[in-house]
Amino acid sequence: MDSSATTTLFPLHRTKTLHLVRHAQGVHNVEGEKDFSAYKSEEFFDAQLTPLGWEQVDNLHKHVHECGLDKKVELVIVSPLLRTLQTAVGSFGPEGYADGTDVTPLMVANAGNSNCSAISNLNTPPFVAVELCREQLGVHPCDRRRSISEYRTMFPAIDFSLIEDEEDVLWQADVRESREAVAARGMKFINWLWTRKEKEIAVVTHRAFLRQTLGELGDDCHPTVQKEIRNPLIGSDTSVTNYPGKIPSVLHLPSDRCCT
Repeated sequence: MDSSATTTLFPLHRTKTLHLVRHAQGVHNVEGEKDFSAYKSEEFFDAQLTPLGWEQVDNLHKHVHECGLDKKVELVIVSPLLRTLQTAVGSFGPEGYADGTDVTPLMVANAGNSNCSAISNLNTPPFVAVELCREQLGVHPCDRRRSISEYRTMFPAIDFSLIEDEEDVLWQADVRESREAVAARGMKFINWLWTRKEKEIAVVTHRAFLRQTLGELGDDCHPTVQKEIRNPLIGSDTSVTNYPGKIPSVLHLPSDRCCT
């Protein structure tokens, strides 16, 4: 999310700028850190953000607006899960929602038991839900999505039209998607991005998806750049950008850490 200008050898008409965002802290992250078996609990089906997660969203929202990214981003792509949808609208939406207006909100009040006010759709880029950038699939109920009708009720202004199935047909209770399959799905997603006309795009997704996808990139780069691209996405106490963030006291382990 560093918005500073950089030097590149690639022609601008051959490039896109992607702002990659991992969702804020979810309730499953907290419980999974205490006991990894919690990731298999139905209690955390399609997990929502924690209060700390919403603080992280508020910090990112301030950064997006203070550095002018809200004026640059032409499209917000989001994984269709509650924690990513909440992160996307909270980070890239405007300041609140005025009751009584005829503008369809990005998020209705208290969506996903968030205890948050509704979020407006005024002066925002299009928000599009895409299943290709979902979290690693299977076994963990926190990674199983709701019906599209439910999401449309909570997030009326988000475009879910690219999702073909009303119910989640990708998630399997007894089979965890392999890392190789996630990487292949990630590259399919990257190739799909090239078909979009937008040049500056925000993608709100998940840690395992980002790690496996980025691991496939950088072969044509200097080893130093390649290492930076492929480095696992972990937090740090010292920010290297002007976005302060808010790092949990305990760094969350990925929910795929024991999967092969």
